[in-house]
Amino acid sequence: MPPHLFGCGSAALCVDLSATPFYLKGSGHPEGRPFPWIVSDFGLVDAIESGIVKIPRLPVLDTTGRPDPKYFKLWKAINENLEPGERLPGKAGRPKPEVVYREAEGALQQIASQWKERFEQMQAATPGQERVPPVLILVCDNTDIAELFYRKISGESEIEVVTETDVAEELGEDEEGNGSAARRPPSAKQRTRTIYGRGAIFPDLLSNTPEVKRTIRIDTKLLAEAESDDPQKKKAEAAEELRRIVATVGKPGQPGEHVRCVVSVSMLTEGWDASNVTHILGIRAFGSQLLCEQVVGRGLRRMDYVPDPATGLLTEEYVDVYGIPFSVIPFKGRPVKAPAPEDRPKNHVRALPERKAMEMRFPVVEGYAFALRKNLIRCDIDKLEPLIIEPNREPTATFVRPTVGYQEGSPSMHPAPFEFVEQNREEYYRETHLQTIEFQITRMIVDQLTGAAGPALDRRRRVLALQSRHQLFPQVFRCVDEYVRRKVNFQNCHPCELGLEKYVQRMVERLRDGIVPDEAAGESPLQPILNRYKPIGTTAEVDFKTTRPCHFTVKSHIGQVVLDNEAWEACAAFRLEASGAVLVYARNDHLGLTIPYEYMGIDHAYEPDFLVRLANGVNLILEIKGFEDDQTKAKHNAAKRWVEAVNNWGQLGVWAFHVCRNPQLLEKELDYLARNAPAA
Repeated sequence: MPPHLFGCGSAALCVDLSATPFYLKGSGHPEGRPFPWIVSDFGLVDAIESGIVKIPRLPVLDTTGRPDPKYFKLWKAINENLEPGERLPGKAGRPKPEVVYREAEGALQQIASQWKERFEQMQAATPGQERVPPVLILVCDNTDIAELFYRKISGESEIEVVTETDVAEELGEDEEGNGSAARRPPSAKQRTRTIYGRGAIFPDLLSNTPEVKRTIRIDTKLLAEAESDDPQKKKAEAAEELRRIVATVGKPGQPGEHVRCVVSVSMLTEGWDASNVTHILGIRAFGSQLLCEQVVGRGLRRMDYVPDPATGLLTEEYVDVYGIPFSVIPFKGRPVKAPAPEDRPKNHVRALPERKAMEMRFPVVEGYAFALRKNLIRCDIDKLEPLIIEPNREPTATFVRPTVGYQEGSPSMHPAPFEFVEQNREEYYRETHLQTIEFQITRMIVDQLTGAAGPALDRRRRVLALQSRHQLFPQVFRCVDEYVRRKVNFQNCHPCELGLEKYVQRMVERLRDGIVPDEAAGESPLQPILNRYKPIGTTAEVDFKTTRPCHFTVKSHIGQVVLDNEAWEACAAFRLEASGAVLVYARNDHLGLTIPYEYMGIDHAYEPDFLVRLANGVNLILEIKGFEDDQTKAKHNAAKRWVEAVNNWGQLGVWAFHVCRNPQLLEKELDYLARNAPAA
C-alpha cells in the first residue's frame, strides 16, 4: 500500500499474499532482501518443512564421484567443456541445441525412467482411486532448445513427400517404365507434412498421435498469437486451444487430462497450479534463488490434503528435481592481471639452407573423395579405435534426498534426517534393445554416406539417393554389429548405455570414417582432396621465434626442436636423434601438417607431434601420447584414414601412422617399423 494512505482512515489493514515478498535482481536493492513492510513471512522452506507442499528431492551423489552430482547443476556441467564450435555465434556464446540435448540426454532418460515408474503405479490404481497421470516438466533456456527436446520426446517431425511419380519423373520413365516420361519443372517449394513417429523417450507413453497430445510445448511466442487482434494469425485458434490444455493439466474430463510431459521456456515460473507434477528437469541457467523457487514451485502443489488417520499428519509427497540447484552462491571472480610481455631472449627456429637434402614434403589434405558406383564398401574393424562407455563422466545412477532449508555448497556435505534414494535408467534399459540402437546407428551412417543428412540437395539427387540406401544398409549394419561386439568397452555398464546420443554420435563418426569404397570389388579407392592453393607443405617454410625451450638438432632440416613438454618431447627428440632407423625428422610446430576430423559434430584439425622418414623410406606420422580420451581416439582414427587416402594417391611415397605411449621405448618401436612397414 502506498505510504500516503496510512492514517487517512481509508484502510485499516493491508495483507500482502505475494509468493515472493522480496526484491528481485535489478530492482536497485540487494537481491532477496524482504520488503521492509513485512511483519511475518511464511516462506517456501517453512511450507516444505511443515508438509503442506510436496518435498523436493535433489541429487546429492552419483556414480561419477564428483563433489557436485552432474544432474544437480546440469547447465553448468553442459557448458563446462564445450568446444568453440559447439556454441552459437554471438557475445552470449550459448550452446547449440543439439549439443544441449546430447549432454542432457542422460538426465532426461533417468528422470523419465522415474516418471515411468510413477505412471505405472498410477495406472495400477484400483477402481475408485485417482488415475491422473503424473506430469514431467522440462524448463529450457530458449525456444530453439525447447523445440528440439519437444521433437525428440513427442516424435513429431516434418518430412518431405516423395512419391513414386517423383521417382519415375527423375529417372525419365513413364508409368509403364518405358523411359519416355517428360520431366516436369521442379516445384519452387518442397511438399512437407507432419508425421507422428516414435519419440526417443518411452514412445509408447510420451509420443503424440494425431488424436492425442501427450507431450506439449508452451512458450510466450506461441501464446502471444492467441492474444493478438491480427486476423491474419492462422495459428491463433491452435494457440488458444493450447492455453486451455495447459490450464487444465491433470483435471479429469478437461482438454489437459492426458498431458504427461510439458516442455516450457519461461511460461511456468508462476501462476500454474497443476497438482500432478512429479518430476522437473531444468535445462537452463538458474542465477538466483528466486528463480529456483519459482520453477520448483510448479511441482510443489500436493495431490492429496487428507491427513493420515493414524498420525493426524499429511503423508509425504515428493517431486524429483534435476538441474535446479536450491543453493545458489553468487561468485564474482577477481580480475586476473595479464601476464607481463615476454622480454626474454628468443630462439630462432628455422629451416637451415645447408640441410636442404633433409627437406620433408607432405600433402595438405582438406577432405576425401568418396564416390561409390556400385555401392560396395569395406571396413577394417581391427584398425578402428575402441569406444569406451564412461560411467565416470555420465552417471548411470543418481542418489536423491529430500531437502529442507537452504544449504550452501555441495548437497552431499550436509547431514539430513532422510535416507538416500537411488534413481537410475532401469526403465530405459527395459524398454530399449541393443539391436534397435544398432539399427539407429546404421541408419545415421547410411544417411551420411548417401548425403541424406547433409545440406538440401537438388530434387534429382535426393530421389536417386534413396535407391542406394537398400544396398548400403545391410553392409553397414554388419560393420556396426561387429564393432559393438569387438570394440565397445561397456565397463560393466548396461549395453543400452550405448543408446545415449553422445555415444551414438561418436560411434557414427568412427565407423563412417572407417568405411571406404571396396576397390577389390571395382569401386574407386578413397582419395585425398588437396588444398587448391597450396597442395604441398614443406619443412623449408618453417621460420619463427619463440621463448619456449629448444635444443639443437642433427637429423632435421629445422635447426632446433621446440620442447613444450620437456620430459616427454625432449626424450622423444633424443630417441629420434639416436635411432638408426631414422633418416630425418621434423617437429610439427609451425609446419602446417594438419589432419581434418570430426568429433561430436564439430570439425577439427589434428596436429600430430612429429614427421619422421624411416631408413626404408616410409614417411611416418608420429604421435607421442600418454593419456588418451575419446577425442584423442577420434584423432587417431582420422590419421589412419589420412594415411590410407594419401597412400592411394601415391604421389609422395609411402606413409604410416604410429602412436608411442612411452618415449623410452621409441627406439625399439622405430626399429620394428623400419623392418616391418612396407618399404617406399
